[in-house]
Amino acid sequence: MAEGGTTLEYTPTWVVAAVCSVIVLISLIVERFLHLLGKLLKRKHQKPLFEALQKIKEELMLLGFISLLLTVFQGRINTICISEDLSKKMLPCKKETKGTTAHFQAFFSFFPGGTSRRLLAEDPPANSCPEGKVPMLSTTALHHLHIFIFVLACVHVVFCALTILFGSAKIRQWKRWEDSISNKEQDPEQAQDPKLTNVQDHDFIKTRYLGFGKNSYFLGWVQSFFKQFYASVTRSDYITLRLGFIMTHCRGNLKFNFHKYMMRALEADFKKVVGISWYLWLFVVLFLLLNVAGWHAYFWIAFIPFILLLAVGTKLEHVISQLAHEVAEKHVAVQGDLVVHPSDDHFWFNKPKIVLILIHIILFQNSFEMAFFFWIWLQYGFDSCIMGQVSYIIPRLVIGAFIQLLCSYSTLPLYAIVTQMGSSFKKAIFDEHVQEGLVGWAKQAKKKTVLRKAANESTHNQVVHREESPLIQMAKAGSK
Repeated sequence: MAEGGTTLEYTPTWVVAAVCSVIVLISLIVERFLHLLGKLLKRKHQKPLFEALQKIKEELMLLGFISLLLTVFQGRINTICISEDLSKKMLPCKKETKGTTAHFQAFFSFFPGGTSRRLLAEDPPANSCPEGKVPMLSTTALHHLHIFIFVLACVHVVFCALTILFGSAKIRQWKRWEDSISNKEQDPEQAQDPKLTNVQDHDFIKTRYLGFGKNSYFLGWVQSFFKQFYASVTRSDYITLRLGFIMTHCRGNLKFNFHKYMMRALEADFKKVVGISWYLWLFVVLFLLLNVAGWHAYFWIAFIPFILLLAVGTKLEHVISQLAHEVAEKHVAVQGDLVVHPSDDHFWFNKPKIVLILIHIILFQNSFEMAFFFWIWLQYGFDSCIMGQVSYIIPRLVIGAFIQLLCSYSTLPLYAIVTQMGSSFKKAIFDEHVQEGLVGWAKQAKKKTVLRKAANESTHNQVVHREESPLIQMAKAGSK
């Protein structure tokens, strides 16, 4: 019998069969649920959400592969030894008793049951390191580490789904504005000849251009900062931005359903937000490195998504104000409705996509903070040395809840409408069947271009061969 626990050779067969049955059953239930959910989304023609579901499956597969690597190489990792002095540096908790791996176990013991749980592979009964050295990472800590990574990814997916759900509910409230515009355009009595309108009397200009401090650069940013907390998007904002988008990208279709386009674009962006990119994994590694006792890194890092969220919301509000300033400074009166001119110049580095990347970072960091807090709380309680003092705990909870609410009900709806004010439009402007048709047409055109190029090269080679054949024959005759 091998050291470290009972092997399968001496384990009852009914125990092995029962455990395998339960694991396989749970896996099949989850797999069938995801499969049926995908079929439901396809049946309802929700292609962006279906692609987001596929992205979640990819993340789960990546996490499974990470877990497999940690399990396969745990024996090799246990044989890596470090000096005792090095193992006592940068601890998440100050050591009160001697022990070689107690600080690692205390940091990664997130699963209920703590270090008394039975793991997939037990620690070796004796220290295999030479005198004066200790194992770098125990099997217990390694097992808890890959559980923590898996839980983090699951919490991130749930938080992103909740944010998109609440944000979409807020955006759906704008549908009544879209319907009122459509009804007005279809009503012959209201569809009269356009009249000359004073720009200063327009509601959009009154709220975004006129008033105290609106002409000051600094006070304009301050006003945009506070605007994200109340009435971030008004009816006049929606109508004006909608008309600006249509007149720039859909001039031939004034009855374009802008609200439906926004929802399709937001669903497509959800696929990008729900994933975990490489730079987000770097943040996890950085946090694990800086979580040293006395540094309170978990507290200071909580301010990163908070500051980023306020900066993104302020910038999006300021883009709307810039559009109002451009019109008000160029025109005194306009005939018909007020039209703004979308441009990438209003965004950071002339790239509206940067806003989506920042929202992705904000949601992940907030998910990381909340997941880390609740797992430590369930395992050790508020008195844990990793949790810290109450004066550090309460602000973290308040900041996390504030970020989730503000991002769902203000920042995400702002992103959905303001990022459409760029110089180009997204592919969601076309219906799904139109997108498929365009993609098929592009593939056929590319294929024809390649075939035409190959045919031209073949014809050219034949002509060159015919021209050079007599010369080659003469050369052969001369050599003879």
